[in-house]
Amino acid sequence: MIVLLGLVFLAIIAFEVPGMLKKQQWRELAAFSVLMLIAMALSFAQLLGLPVPNPTPVIEAIFEPVSEAVKKLLS
Repeated sequence: MIVLLGLVFLAIIAFEVPGMLKKQQWRELAAFSVLMLIAMALSFAQLLGLPVPNPTPVIEAIFEPVSEAVKKLLS
């Protein structure tokens, strides 16, 4: 299963990266690389049964003040 997941990521990279290099889209390539590394790390960690952090508390901490501000504006 690890090999299959690696092949899927390699296929995505092989499909996306040459076009970005050809068009010299360096910022897009950097963003793609960072997001792909995060996705690979989380995918392999989950596949191997390693503990994967839950992003819900961070998302709540970010959006709760925004939600409260919107509620005050609408009340």
